[in-house]
Amino acid sequence: MTHAFIVDYRKRSTTAGQELAVPVTVVEVPPLRIVGARLYARHPYGLRVVSEVWGPAAAEELGRKIPAHPASPAGTLETFAKTEADEVRLLAHTQPHLITGTGSKTPTIFELRVSGEKFADRRAFALEQVGHEVPADQLTKEGEFVDVVGVTKGFGFQGHTQRWGVKLQPRKNSKHRRMIGTLGPHNPSFVTYRIPQAGQTGYHRRTQYNMRVLKVVRDPRTDPITPAGGFPHYGEVRSACIVLHGSLPGPAKRLLRFRTPMRPHVATVEKVDLRYFSTRSKQGV
Repeated sequence: MTHAFIVDYRKRSTTAGQELAVPVTVVEVPPLRIVGARLYARHPYGLRVVSEVWGPAAAEELGRKIPAHPASPAGTLETFAKTEADEVRLLAHTQPHLITGTGSKTPTIFELRVSGEKFADRRAFALEQVGHEVPADQLTKEGEFVDVVGVTKGFGFQGHTQRWGVKLQPRKNSKHRRMIGTLGPHNPSFVTYRIPQAGQTGYHRRTQYNMRVLKVVRDPRTDPITPAGGFPHYGEVRSACIVLHGSLPGPAKRLLRFRTPMRPHVATVEKVDLRYFSTRSKQGV
């Protein structure tokens, strides 16, 4: 994270039109590679795959995750183009070799649902995308919103006070201080979920809704984004990145997924007036 000065774009804010210092998060977003496509049909027991195709010459690092898939022959492509189904999804994987901030070489593979009105158009679009890369600027642009799905920092098994912030027992309490005073009433005769107890803290999947995109950087070499000395626990940003207004869940090197916003939000801004972006050292140098 770093900070930036922007002109307040919220029309109903008390500081509308004024320059503000806001916290921002820089997320490195190398392009995704589309390696295949699938058609799903609804079944009494859920969705089932009715047809799938794989693109030619999948990236070498994909072999670290799944067994190598040969490219689908022409006959399979023709069958795919004629098969009727209910849903179309793309098989995409990340390219960790484009990022120097993480030490992982194993890509993450997942499905992307293709939306649209006509099924034939969705199926044709999926076939066109197989074997190509999808950059982040096709998902969003400056001034728009995105939802960010991530996993929070994990703290393991923690007690009542650390996990829920309950008040300490008085010093004359017997046996323990860092505990709750009661597990609940006699009736109902079970412990409800409302009682704060010890347990797993952090490492939960969470979604940040309606995160404003302040800036999309396609080449950090021409538009410097990394602070002096690099980002703590990460390093330098060398591929395309997105600057978001606010903070995101998880540590610096954890994978995040972006999607188009699914909740109502205020109107998008045509252009974000970004006055200053801090590239000063975050290590006190």
